[in-house]
Amino acid sequence: MNTILDRCPDALLEQSIPGFHQYILTPPARLAYVSGNLCRLLQVSREELMTGGYDQRVHPKDREEYLSSLGRITEPGTRILTYRLVKGDGTVCHVEDTLTCRLLEDGTLVADSVLCDITRVQEQTTDLRFLNDTIPCGFLKYTCEPQPRVTFLNDRMRQILRLPTDPSAGPSLERMYRDNLYLLIPPGERQRMAKYLDRVYRRGKPIAGEISVLRCDGTKARLFGWVVKSTDPRGGEEFQSVCIDMTGRYQERQAAQTQRYLKALTDVYDHIFEYELTGGAAKCLYAGDHPTLRWIENLSMPFEELTERWLEETVCPEDLDRVRETLGQFFRRFDQGQDADARPLELSFRARDTDAQELYSCLLLNMEASTFWLCCRRISAQAEVDQLRSENTNLKENLQELVTRFTDGLAAFEVRGGLVTPLYVSDNVCQFFGFTKEEWLPMMRRATPLRSFVARSEASYGDFLELLEDGEREFSYFDLSTRQERRIKAICSRKSPDSSSVFYVMLYNMAPEETPPPAADHPPVTIRTFGYFDVFVGQKPIAFRNKKSKELLALLVDRQGGFVTSEEAIAFLWEDEPASPVTLARYRKVALRLKNILEEYGISDILESVDGKRRIDPERVHCDLYDYLTGKPEYAQLFKGSYLTNYSWGETTLAALTGDFLT
Repeated sequence: MNTILDRCPDALLEQSIPGFHQYILTPPARLAYVSGNLCRLLQVSREELMTGGYDQRVHPKDREEYLSSLGRITEPGTRILTYRLVKGDGTVCHVEDTLTCRLLEDGTLVADSVLCDITRVQEQTTDLRFLNDTIPCGFLKYTCEPQPRVTFLNDRMRQILRLPTDPSAGPSLERMYRDNLYLLIPPGERQRMAKYLDRVYRRGKPIAGEISVLRCDGTKARLFGWVVKSTDPRGGEEFQSVCIDMTGRYQERQAAQTQRYLKALTDVYDHIFEYELTGGAAKCLYAGDHPTLRWIENLSMPFEELTERWLEETVCPEDLDRVRETLGQFFRRFDQGQDADARPLELSFRARDTDAQELYSCLLLNMEASTFWLCCRRISAQAEVDQLRSENTNLKENLQELVTRFTDGLAAFEVRGGLVTPLYVSDNVCQFFGFTKEEWLPMMRRATPLRSFVARSEASYGDFLELLEDGEREFSYFDLSTRQERRIKAICSRKSPDSSSVFYVMLYNMAPEETPPPAADHPPVTIRTFGYFDVFVGQKPIAFRNKKSKELLALLVDRQGGFVTSEEAIAFLWEDEPASPVTLARYRKVALRLKNILEEYGISDILESVDGKRRIDPERVHCDLYDYLTGKPEYAQLFKGSYLTNYSWGETTLAALTGDFLT
């Protein structure tokens, strides 16, 4: 037999190659040669090892895996086994066994084996083993390659991943996981995982965080863990991770959050579907009054089948191919990792069996990892255009759907107690808060202490507290894209009257501030109160797009320059509703609309606002009421017996004008 003995000097085998021995792997596997230094390492005789004693020197807890590993070697190549050996004096040493397998001329498969004593390395991981024994932590090692290979999994990690305990039940499955770490990660989180590993590798500092993993049975687990760059026993680079399974707590938290989102979205949308790309499943979370969808509500089914059923019954034939292709392209790009950080997809189409004015508006939201919600509602074509300009007083409208209609400097947050959760932000506003886009995206999936969130911005913590209290605030910031000083306007409203600690905050960039021209430089502002209320700039009437904004201006005119508080304005604008968080938020939006329309006509200087109170500046307008009240003869004929005919609350001033006040 042509063995290593025919080609290697005895001195080299006996003295220079540590722990050398040779296997014949053709069943049954057995030793063909052992060197003297192996005998000295184990403190036993050569005869004992050659007569089956080596197998008995393998630690009892490692013996089954050791013999199974030898039995799986069927072809040439290099294999590395790690196990424990029991010496003749009863002490234990840890070894790494490197086997170089080759075929002899007669077809016999042999392996030349060299042992490396790694006992000291193993002893240095005592703390880690203690952690593994006392806390149910998963531990794994993997290479620093672009496609990391898993080199070690402890028992707890195997349990978390639900790998088969019997190696013969699924060796190919475990080998698949070991060959590519990213097969453990859902497609939607692979790009984020790659960025984390790159950061750990470059900076050499550990990173902690949460991430989802795919179990071998197709389900997901949620892990919290650490990644650290380390050195393997051979001196090479490797990553090590310690993980804690928090799937149960995460699912409870996600279920509660999902119900909150779903409740808010059902106030706006007609249908809501959930897509789970990893498992290829989908279900209708909310069917509204759709007769067919109600039969399959909350029933899981293949997402192609559910999508086709919904499209065939909802989308007109002319738009069917476009909508199907748009959705398909988005899901394909996401599955390839191209849209992992993409903004929500928006699309619209004409509804089936209706006239051309009936449209569906849809929003595809990435809720978590590879889970999406497709939210759809029917609107009219004209309403879709007017909706961007008109006042929307429905405070239950989902904010994410609202903010994605705009693209320039808009953000949305949910503030609960002392924690803030960003929902959406554009790049400029993101820079204002002192975060990069990469840092911002993970924050959208968790709550952050408000003080920590504000600390990196150019505004003070006190300014943000005043925003939450007053509902309106302006901030300055330097826009990196335009290299100009800009202003941000913040509008804060409570979500509902019975959840006083929950706010929605919208921010948007204001145009660079300019010094308003003197009153004489812009066209004269003429206000008519006798009869119907109207405002003219020059000879052109202001086309108010919101009735309440126009009514608020009429109220300020009626006060003749006196300040009007928020509570007073609410009592007039919504006579049947008391002041509450909801009506206060509604009023702030009305006031903002009024300010915007006056700015559009270049006459914003006719109003003054101080600490939430507002007044009109009588010196900057021409008003028939003000002229009449001067008592000058030339204005005596202005009043014909009618005043602010549009508004019932004007009767009080009308009575004063006609001398009919009750005493």
